[in-house]
Amino acid sequence: MRLTSNKKGKAMTKDNSIRQAGMSRRYFLQVTGAGLVTATALGASGLKARAAAYEKFTWISPRGTLEVLDDYPYWSAKKAGYFGDLNTDMQPGPSDGTATVKFVDVGQADMGFPSPGVFSFAIQNGMKLKSVFHMGARDTFSIAFRKGEGSNDLKKLEGKTILLGSAAWQSITDPLLAAQGVDIKKVKYVEAGWPTWGTALAGGQGDAALSWEGLRAEWIAKGLDFEYWLGVKNSKLPANTFVVRAADLEDPDKKAFLEKYLRGWAMGLEFGYQNPRAAVEAVFEQFPTLAKNLGPELGTTSILQQINVFRGDMDKRGGWGSHDMASWQGFFDEIHKIGQITNPVKAEDVCTNDLIPAANDFDKAKVKADADGAKLSEGFAALDVEKIKAHLFDSAVK
Repeated sequence: MRLTSNKKGKAMTKDNSIRQAGMSRRYFLQVTGAGLVTATALGASGLKARAAAYEKFTWISPRGTLEVLDDYPYWSAKKAGYFGDLNTDMQPGPSDGTATVKFVDVGQADMGFPSPGVFSFAIQNGMKLKSVFHMGARDTFSIAFRKGEGSNDLKKLEGKTILLGSAAWQSITDPLLAAQGVDIKKVKYVEAGWPTWGTALAGGQGDAALSWEGLRAEWIAKGLDFEYWLGVKNSKLPANTFVVRAADLEDPDKKAFLEKYLRGWAMGLEFGYQNPRAAVEAVFEQFPTLAKNLGPELGTTSILQQINVFRGDMDKRGGWGSHDMASWQGFFDEIHKIGQITNPVKAEDVCTNDLIPAANDFDKAKVKADADGAKLSEGFAALDVEKIKAHLFDSAVK
């Protein structure tokens, strides 16, 4: 594939520098283009060494912002007290997706949330990380087109230009297209910038753009009305997952902490499944601007899109977060075939379901009771969730 720049002259290269990002008020983290992570203390002490388990467990986003609905399980669980006395923290990280694995690799965050493509970047670059909780049971990624220009035959993208919010997302898009029979060498990518790549598509730049479930609803709120080839309907590839340092799994104290932490997420996922409107309200309480921009209906639509991805076919899964090793193996085989990784990868070597039984060891009836008992504000109480579900995929290419 060809790499190019957007109108502002931002070149897309495989060694793109990652913008600086504040991780907290106490310290400032920067990822360099070479993949090194440096820290500059903003307080007197700088970064502290980790305790036997985790002094404060830091989860780092792949998006450069926390003001999204994607992390609703965490905020729902936090509000309900499902993390107990665990000291947890959420950080936005830089908008370049590779930072979510780089920070974990060097110990400046404890859990990342990479796409499979960015996880493969970590593997290719020798990062000793392991996927422990697979959030994306279905493929969340989609291709957005201007109305009337979409197609369910992605081979028609050969010779066309796809807009990305970050150069790192090429590792997502290449296998997605290749699995659909596209010759990726004939596709051109333009890094149109976060969070403006969707606006660029609407404004006439490029021919298509990478998108995902949840974001579809958020784009509508911004007046971006596209049609979509939906991965959740057409792709067998996996989606984003939680990764940690492999060495942490060998430490009994850290492993026990991770089981409790992931149980909190699993309970938050169950809560959202039982009462999506209450899950949206939990997020909106954290981010009033997001609440103002989306409102109850689009917020609930966004979460319902994501619940479909996160839950998958639960009857065939080992619980929330369970990896489908066949799906992951298919992904690793595909990216090896297209040269995204040099050596073959066995899914079982980099993904594990060892923590899943403990993560799902909670009282589902209690969580359901919590969800059913959540008091909704007037705007949310008036929503017809079943009606929203019936129109969840209306924007799919016909």
